[in-house]
Amino acid sequence: MPSPPRAAILAALLGLAGASRAMAQADVPSPALATTLSLAAEGEARVAPDMATLSLATQTTAPSASDAMAANAQAMTRVLAALRRAGIAERDLQTSSLSLSPQEVYEQGKPPRLTGYQASNRLIVTVRKLDALGTVVDAAAEAGATSLAAVNFGFANPASAQNSARLAAVKALEDKASLYAQAVGYHIVRLVSLSEDGFQGRLTSAPIPLMLAQRVVGAPPPPPPPPVEAGETTVRVAVTGVFELGR
Repeated sequence: MPSPPRAAILAALLGLAGASRAMAQADVPSPALATTLSLAAEGEARVAPDMATLSLATQTTAPSASDAMAANAQAMTRVLAALRRAGIAERDLQTSSLSLSPQEVYEQGKPPRLTGYQASNRLIVTVRKLDALGTVVDAAAEAGATSLAAVNFGFANPASAQNSARLAAVKALEDKASLYAQAVGYHIVRLVSLSEDGFQGRLTSAPIPLMLAQRVVGAPPPPPPPPVEAGETTVRVAVTGVFELGR
């Protein structure tokens, strides 16, 4: 008897495989037929920050661009030296911007008149000992910093605060799911999926704007800066979950 052609054998094998899969799937309920519950929840953790970042600047003006830049370099050099004496490490000092802009006077009916140049150098300072924050601010002001844009509180290691918020979010999600299931006469069979929607807001508190007054040569020293309290920072995490319900 002649052998069946290869095409016929392949078709037969594919048919058997398809039938086997259909029989196997017949014994497993389709996810589309299950009763599911989709929910979102949020968890938060209130943690005391352990570090802060400051945005300091020196601004100088002069008739020429080179004089403005030179004066600014001298001012920032004094500020950096004062910060180092206050205990700030080199790794915690970072220049964020350096700019030079012309200063012009505008009069009606006349072209702009150049009066000089303004140089600005902005520095980001990380303070890892919060009890020294006031001392650092005062040292920068005494050395010639002209402005302190903001103080932001945060964490040297944010993972611990994030994980605490994650655990709180999952607990809130489970509690909410149990409540909804009981309300409609069901119980939770299993958690089908869980996803993190991300952090709600930053891991730093809202910036505190502060301004440093210009020091006048020969004037009596001003009082020390007011104390800045770090308080607690709220870390929030949002999660979404899908639960399978059963009777």
